[in-house]
Amino acid sequence: MHKITVAEGDGIGPEIMAATLHVLKEAGAPLDIQKVEIGEKVYQRGAPTGIEAHTWEAIKKSEAFLKAPITTPQGGGFKSLNVTVRTTLGLYANIRPCISYAPFVETKHPKMDLVIVRENEEDLYAGIEYRQTPDVMVSHKLISRQGSEKIIRYAFEYARHAGRKKMCCFTKDNIMKFSDGLFHKVYDEIAKEYPDLPHEHWIVDIGAAKLADSPEMFDVIVLPNLYGDILSDVAAEISGSVGLAPSANIGDHGAMFEAIHGSAPRRAGQNVANPSGLLLASVMMMAYLGEAELATRIHNAWLKTIEDGIHTYDIFKDKTSKLLVGTKEFAEAVVKNLGSRPRQLKSPVYKATSKIIPLLVPRKEKIDRKLVGVDLFIYAKEKAEAFQKKICALNPSPLKLLMITNRGVRVWPGGHPETFCIEQWRCRFLAKDGKTVQASEITHLLKQFIEDGYDVFKTENLYTFDGVYGYTSAEG
Repeated sequence: MHKITVAEGDGIGPEIMAATLHVLKEAGAPLDIQKVEIGEKVYQRGAPTGIEAHTWEAIKKSEAFLKAPITTPQGGGFKSLNVTVRTTLGLYANIRPCISYAPFVETKHPKMDLVIVRENEEDLYAGIEYRQTPDVMVSHKLISRQGSEKIIRYAFEYARHAGRKKMCCFTKDNIMKFSDGLFHKVYDEIAKEYPDLPHEHWIVDIGAAKLADSPEMFDVIVLPNLYGDILSDVAAEISGSVGLAPSANIGDHGAMFEAIHGSAPRRAGQNVANPSGLLLASVMMMAYLGEAELATRIHNAWLKTIEDGIHTYDIFKDKTSKLLVGTKEFAEAVVKNLGSRPRQLKSPVYKATSKIIPLLVPRKEKIDRKLVGVDLFIYAKEKAEAFQKKICALNPSPLKLLMITNRGVRVWPGGHPETFCIEQWRCRFLAKDGKTVQASEITHLLKQFIEDGYDVFKTENLYTFDGVYGYTSAEG
């Protein structure tokens, strides 16, 4: 028996979970199920993350967590429960297969069969945000070498394990040269260890366009968190329906399985929701638990049901469907097809092998990191010319003012009057003699600005790493 935790969720969650558990039971899944409550009602009881302490313990003691969609209340600073679970439990790999089921589910891309592997813990989804001035909000984009290496190595290992033929990576490192640049660099480094898997890289905007137009070009795509979230929804929708897409969240010490769609509260209680996304997520769960034969049996029954034209409203089309059914009836149809195989759709192959746990390769430990300057971020509702004259007149020592920018655009020296400015200014200071800077010199500079009445709301130290700048150039 496999001990799992189950959360019925909100909105359509209880209905699609009941349908999923019914199929698992009838298929003979050896599961010891403990149900827990998370989501909207827990938020309303005062838990800001929608999950309580005893629930964490139940999840940690189980082999897997099967979760229906939940509703996060609007406003009030509530944090996404999905993000909380993924980051707290170290579920760094998000696996989202996006497959066409043509001609039985209508799609413009009948040959589509790809998997998106999304980094699950970092990027803008870290949720580090600030309101710095009345009119300026900032989100902190965090990309680490360790996080990038884990997800990229997992993607290559997954491709090998699943018999996939090609790897691809999407980033925007032509603009974000440090954060996305690191992700791309790590991808290129790791790709050399897998000569059996051809690999390529796309800038995310043109990559997204190609994905939407010609998804059959791609096989396994690995992406940072935000791009992966957006493009996996796009890929699922163009394959036929977001309602068909499952999702696995994998870490070194546990896993969570869910549909990629939301709780759809306006459809709740009507017996119309498509349980396929959650059902296929449970199939991924059974494969993760080592029950490959059972996973294949359920998946084949689901494919046969789709082939039979027994469809819920979201995929029902007169040309491709034969019988419009509700949530419960769809699950019953899958149960009746247990033991059957699809006639045309490709039958899956699940392997009863050990879990994929990629290892972090030891890196160079000692790096020469030197403090060479500081950026001061200042709140001031002034025109650019007036502001730069005041700042230049300060002439602090021993640091030298190198530039002033606004929204990343240099306004001094050599600024342009056409540049639109807001009340957030960045002033960059470096040592006058080009030497390293002491922390005390930065605190002295900061004290000078505060005494002169400036509102310095943020500082960012500037470093070199083995002599290479660890910050964007003097052009902003």
